[in-house]
Amino acid sequence: MNNIKGKIGKNCKIGEGAIIDEFVEIGDNCIIDPYAVITGYTKIGNNNHIFSHAVIGSIPQDLKYNGEKTYLVIGDNNKIREFTLINPGTQGGGGVTKIGNNNLLMGYVHVAHDVIIGNNCILANAATLAGHVVLENNVVIGGMTPIHQFVKIGEFAMIAGASALSQDIPPYCLAEGNRAKLRGLNITGLRRKLENRNDIDELKKAYKELFESGKSLKDVAKKILENNHNKYVKHLCEFVLNSKRGIPYVRKM
Repeated sequence: MNNIKGKIGKNCKIGEGAIIDEFVEIGDNCIIDPYAVITGYTKIGNNNHIFSHAVIGSIPQDLKYNGEKTYLVIGDNNKIREFTLINPGTQGGGGVTKIGNNNLLMGYVHVAHDVIIGNNCILANAATLAGHVVLENNVVIGGMTPIHQFVKIGEFAMIAGASALSQDIPPYCLAEGNRAKLRGLNITGLRRKLENRNDIDELKKAYKELFESGKSLKDVAKKILENNHNKYVKHLCEFVLNSKRGIPYVRKM
């Protein structure tokens, strides 16, 4: 028997034992499998599939949370697998957790309060995002990987399984280890996504200058920005300059 109180869109399929609380809004063509729980001020878009025993919108695991009205917003075409836990935002963190479109969250993934996830991301089994983490588009996180609060991961970055992140990972990069370090560019991912091979060549040169020259990271980033107007290189350098937690690269002398 279902307990459905929220607003449900057209052509949705709700499994036996699912709980959908009164302030929940679900778009069209969604599948909610048996015994999933969707609660809180949660808004879910179209064509999402939420699998059995996922818990979506339960209160943040933050001791500062005091019952204030905060939100969880999920876009379209996402797959949220079994036993995934996603919390809404907190008043101190902006009040909203956001997940974009076309993402895959595998089993036992945890998305904490005030996290922002872009589009086309894959989080493998038991990846754990602490509060305020930001993932840009097309990020891949390996299984059993915890990510420290306030860490930011750039687009097309790929994190190896069983890593542990405490610093920012720039776009287009590979990272691995506990604590994770940069291991090069995500060449395979870039080749799949970028049609212009010149963009990849420019990123290779910029990566080498930034992380293998032995010079000050931010000084090199500023210099590259003065001379290179490739949009991907620009995003890489601006990410480095704006990093709050630092970049975990091995500085060569």
